[in-house]
Formats: sequence, C-alpha cells, structure tokens
Amino acid sequence: MLESKRRAMIFIGLSLILALTAGFLVLQKVQKLNTDIGTVVRVYVASEDVSSRMLITPDNIKTEEIPKKYLRDYHITNVDDLVNKVSVVPLSEGDIITKSILKQASSVIEENNRLITLMKSERVFFDEPLEALDRVDFIVSDRFSGKEETRIFLKDVKVARVAKKDDSFEGIQVEIPLEQAPELIHMQNYADSLRIIKANVGKEETAQAEETATESSKVETQTSTESPSEEPKKEEPSQSEPSEERAKKDTTEATLQ
Repeated sequence: MLESKRRAMIFIGLSLILALTAGFLVLQKVQKLNTDIGTVVRVYVASEDVSSRMLITPDNIKTEEIPKKYLRDYHITNVDDLVNKVSVVPLSEGDIITKSILKQASSVIEENNRLITLMKSERVFFDEPLEALDRVDFIVSDRFSGKEETRIFLKDVKVARVAKKDDSFEGIQVEIPLEQAPELIHMQNYADSLRIIKANVGKEETAQAEETATESSKVETQTSTESPSEEPKKEEPSQSEPSEERAKKDTTEATLQ
C-alpha cells in the first residue's frame, strides 16, 4: 500500500512539472507572437500613380505601418534607398515599393547620348584615377590602315560614373552621342591600345576667361581713347559780311560821282 502511494505521488509530481513546463513554453511563445505582431515598422509605398522609368520624388511616396513579423529584406524602410531611383514597372497608389523593382536612374542628360563602360584591360589604359564629371581624351593606337598609327580619337568627353573595387579605381562610364558609340566600342575591342587621359579643362577655361577679359578691357580703352568728349565748336566770324559791306560802299561812291 505504501509502495503504491509512493508511485502515485511520483507520477503526480512529474505531471505537475511537465504541465508547468508546457505552460511556461506556451506563454513564452504567445508573448513572442504578441511582441512581433504588436511592434510595427514603417515601409514606403506609392502615394500616387507612378509611371515606369520616371524618377521617384518625395511627392510620389509615403509611409505605411506593417507588423514587424511581416517585414522582409526587399521592403524599403530607409528613404536613402529611393534617392535617384526609378521604378521598372508602373506603380499605383498604395503599392508597396520593393528593392526588386527599383533601378538606378541614368545620369545621361542629353536624350541622344549613351553611357559606354570602359574598364581596365590589356587594351584599355588609364593614366590616372578619375572622378565623376571629369573630362577625358581618347588616344588610339592601331594598324587598321596597314601601318602603325597613333591619333586622337575623341576629345573632351564627360565621365558620368566611376567604377571602383575595394576603393581601387577600375574604370569609367562615359557619356557620348549615339553616333559615336559604335566607333568607341569598336576601338575598345579591336584597337591595339586605347589610352584615356584626363583633359585639363579647368586651366583652359581659366585662360580663355582671362584672355576674354583682357581683350574686353583693351577694346574699352581704345574706345575711350578714340572717342573723347567733343567740345562745342566756336562760331567763326563770317567772312562774307565784310565783302558785302565793301560792295555797298563802292556802289554808293559810284552813284555820288
């Protein structure tokens, strides 16, 4: 009898321990779910209809709250992720903006210009690291005409973007007219050497400005020298009056005689 009571007490104690453990685990799970669902985050959505390939502006977006549980990596929670971006698909009002539909806006200003990428290679050489908005010249060495020739291929071309890897300069994107794009790609692929050098635009512009200012000052000086203030002319006595008086006197004397 005592043995059976002892076994009963052991089973009851184990049951209570297991029940308390299960209840504690369930309570933790419920609290976690309540915490996840109760915490909200703000994501960016379209505040109006946005056409595809149109630059996204602050007027096109707004924020909405969603439970943190449903937040995914493709949601936009930082406005910096929308700077200089376009959507590749049309957006309607209230549509959630995701990273998968965004693309970097083109830096091409002219409608008929194109961006061409030039990376360091056995054919393409850079004399120095470049930065965006620099101007460059292209020097080509080839044997297309049957003899070795080196010439200036393009001058004063704008650098739109710079490619870097681990903070090391790797290449550039240049903006050129569509008509010149096939020629540049051909040289990139088949020329013996395509050398890219930085154009010294700043000094040229300064020199031109100085020359223009100097010429303008010279013209003004010459104008002021050649056009002095005119003094009023003094009226010279008329010489015809004495002649008329002598004629009258002669006529009178002749009459008297």
